[in-house]
Amino acid sequence: MQQKKTKIICTISDLNCEVGFIRSLYENGMNVVRINSAHATPEGAQKIVDNVRAVSDRIAILIDTKGPEVRLTKMQESEGIEVRIGRTLYIYDDPEGICSGDTLYTNCSTFVHDVPVGSRILIDDGSVELLVRNRTEERLECSVRNSGVIKGKKSVNVPNVYISLPALTDKDRMFVKWAVDNNIDFIAHSFVRTKEDILEIQKLLDEAKSHIKIIAKIENQQGIDNLEEILINCYGAMIARGDLGVEIPAERIPLLQRDIVNKCRAFRKPVIIATQMLHSMIENPRPTRAEVTDIANAIFQRTDAIMLSGETASGKYPVEAVSTMRKIAMEVESSLDISLDIKLDATLKPIAATLARNLVEATVQLPVKAIVFDTWTGRTGRYLTEFRPKVPVYAMCYQDFTMRELALTYGIYPYPFGKHESKESMVASALKTLIDDGKIEKGDLVGFIGGSFNDAIGATYMEFKYV
Repeated sequence: MQQKKTKIICTISDLNCEVGFIRSLYENGMNVVRINSAHATPEGAQKIVDNVRAVSDRIAILIDTKGPEVRLTKMQESEGIEVRIGRTLYIYDDPEGICSGDTLYTNCSTFVHDVPVGSRILIDDGSVELLVRNRTEERLECSVRNSGVIKGKKSVNVPNVYISLPALTDKDRMFVKWAVDNNIDFIAHSFVRTKEDILEIQKLLDEAKSHIKIIAKIENQQGIDNLEEILINCYGAMIARGDLGVEIPAERIPLLQRDIVNKCRAFRKPVIIATQMLHSMIENPRPTRAEVTDIANAIFQRTDAIMLSGETASGKYPVEAVSTMRKIAMEVESSLDISLDIKLDATLKPIAATLARNLVEATVQLPVKAIVFDTWTGRTGRYLTEFRPKVPVYAMCYQDFTMRELALTYGIYPYPFGKHESKESMVASALKTLIDDGKIEKGDLVGFIGGSFNDAIGATYMEFKYV
């Protein structure tokens, strides 16, 4: 029976996170639950975690940080202020200020200092654009470029301008501690600009001796410019096309998406494509043809995972959206070719990477029904699936959190697994596990890849065995 290989991430709100609902999403193809801390409280997030774990210990949990983001402060006018082309507005630095009339305040204490004359300021994802005409030490003088309504607490973006913001807010630090205490699997850090943004979170995780892995959300020009150093220092990346599309012209997004995916592939890092993949299904039971093509192209580009946001957090057809995404994925995956021409990166374990390539190549020549490996870290599995084998890859995981981490990697089906004293007992136990689960049967040829138990070298052998 064909299984889906592309992993699906679903954003869940505490307003709709009942056990039965989460089970329905899981049974239709969900692999990872996302919690958006920008719209969550610790109490609400805890409710989501408890219900997810009541469904399955194989569902990974990812929580976003809010990250270094500029926003307007509260606004005196509850309906916002309506602005027309040519109107003059003034922006000041005061996180405690109240926006009103022609005066706007941001939550950033260095915004006026950092933004030069001539810059474009985009408010609320670009619904209103301002042009900076003049700057003093106290304020920016701006002209409105298009008519619209400005409301309080909306996002503020300045394309290609560095704003001096801390990597983590106080709320982010609180949620990082919460994530550690609750054994969460991934932290997706928003608006990553340089490796230092990643290292600041990693320091907190190291101090807590946490296994949590960091996903870098790429959503601004700085993140793109510094992508290589960011990837070296994180577990994986998310292409957050919403904010990325605000700072960068929309026509560049498809090319950037392709390039970021290719760079992640070169570094063997899991990559997620996110934002508006099935946006119409928030209100409608069926997707648009363009959305189907968008998902298909993401899989053709060899992403590991695709993400749903409002579709599952607040949409009318969340289960249908997951089911639709699963069906598209399975159809596209059936046409993907094995990729044996991927170059090895210097950062990889060379023996393990070479064995992984050779094993996948062997599945073309031999009637191999499955690839099996045992693992402490999941690294060998990530090497294997980069070559996109046609046969399923089963991971026997010695640690529960490794099993959930692999819920983010294309084409791997992880199982919890006990430690064994010899290769022979490991192989026998793995085969029994898969036979009992109906994944293989007597007479099948299975490929194994492995190494010395808990050896930092990684995989050191491969072999074939008939069941």
